[in-house]
Amino acid sequence: MKTLISTNLAQSIAAHQAFAEASADRIIQLARWIVETFSSGGKLLIFGNGGSAADAQHMAAEFVNRFLVDRRPLPALALTTDSSVLTSIGNDFSFDLIFVKQVQALGKPEDLALGISTSGTSANVVKALETARDMGLKTAALTGGTVRPGGDLGAVVDLLLNVPSDFTPYIQETHLWVEHLLCRIVEEEMFGDS
Repeated sequence: MKTLISTNLAQSIAAHQAFAEASADRIIQLARWIVETFSSGGKLLIFGNGGSAADAQHMAAEFVNRFLVDRRPLPALALTTDSSVLTSIGNDFSFDLIFVKQVQALGKPEDLALGISTSGTSANVVKALETARDMGLKTAALTGGTVRPGGDLGAVVDLLLNVPSDFTPYIQETHLWVEHLLCRIVEEEMFGDS
C-alpha cells in the first residue's frame, strides 16, 4: 500500500507539472477572460457531468462567495445544480440538451462559458459550447487525454486547456488544481494580492 501511495502521488504530480508546462499561457488567458467578463458585467457559466459537475459547483461557489479574499460576490453560475431544470429538459427533450437550453436562457454575449469534460467528448458539454459560441459568448474547456487531446471540444471552443494524461483521476485532480489557481489569479487581479 505504501508503494501505491507514493507512486500515485508521483504520477499525479507529474500530470500537474506536464499540464502547467504545456498550458501556462492558456491558463493566464482564461484568467484574463474571467476578469474581463466579471469587470464588464458578464457572468461565468460553468458545466460538466459527474465529477466535472461537482467541479462546476465548487468553482462557482468560490467566485460567488470567496476564495481567499473577502470581496464582493462575482457572478458565476454552475448549470449543474437545478434538478428541476435538468430533469425536465432530459425527460422532455434529451440529456444532450440539459446545458444547451440553460445557455440559451441565461447566456449573453458578454458572458463566458466554461465546459469541463475529462474526455472532451461529453455530448451535452460539446453542444452547449457550440451553442454558446454561436450566441457570441467566449468559450473555454478543461479536458484531458493524449490520444485525442481535447476530444471533440478542441474544435468548438475558443480556448482549450487539456491535461496530457489518459488517467481520469489525474485529469480530475489537475482540473481542481487549475480551477483553484484561476480563482486565485482572478481575485488577485481584481482585488489585490491575498
